[in-house]
Amino acid sequence: MDSKTVFIAEDEPLAREVLRDAIYGHAGLRLVGEAADGAAALAQINALRPDVVFLDIQMPEMTGLEVLKRLSCTPHIVFTTAYDQYAVTAFELHAVDYLLKPFTRARFDAAVARVLDLAPAQPAPDAMGEALAQAVQRAAGRLERILVRDRGRIFPLSLNEIEYMKADSKYTAIAARGQTFLVRIGISELEAQLDPARFIRIHRSALVNLDFVDSMKADEQSQLLIQMRDGTSLTASREASKVLREMAI
Repeated sequence: MDSKTVFIAEDEPLAREVLRDAIYGHAGLRLVGEAADGAAALAQINALRPDVVFLDIQMPEMTGLEVLKRLSCTPHIVFTTAYDQYAVTAFELHAVDYLLKPFTRARFDAAVARVLDLAPAQPAPDAMGEALAQAVQRAAGRLERILVRDRGRIFPLSLNEIEYMKADSKYTAIAARGQTFLVRIGISELEAQLDPARFIRIHRSALVNLDFVDSMKADEQSQLLIQMRDGTSLTASREASKVLREMAI
């Protein structure tokens, strides 16, 4: 059996590395290229015309859904994302599979098995353009939950339970339920899908849920010290402190 050519479109270096290693370890796949943003992915996929694309939904420059809309070829698509809200959209767009990050090697192998069982991809039907436009519009909605790991379990965490978030190297640390959960999603990427009336960016590496703020008090530099209900103290930047003051009635 001839191996299928594969392209990775993924902005997170760690996620690209995981996919790359899994592809190299599979005899039925041959990696032909990678891209870290949507615009580069679109150009390279159209030029290389791979059999399979592992396509992240949230990327800089252009989302995975927008890339799919503009492709001039029809590879088999396996969506990869940290958000479960896109699952229905992915299958409506006839994706072969949908990998929710972080995924296991067994889950990757299951997706590849589905790809290898398929005939070559056929051109999309005329109705796909309209369906894709509707799916993109739905997927642009705000996040409602995040899948997190805890002691070998994966479960959905409602945004209503999240107290605050802090950037932690390649991860975001989410404080909820008296615990801290690490997710492989950038804090800026998360902020873009949160309700700005509830979640406030208090500085470059922290977001707080106002529902869990106990009090705020200015320090000697007129920056607000934010006391969370769990006892955590956070300092807002001058710009964020100004925004918070303006929000006060």
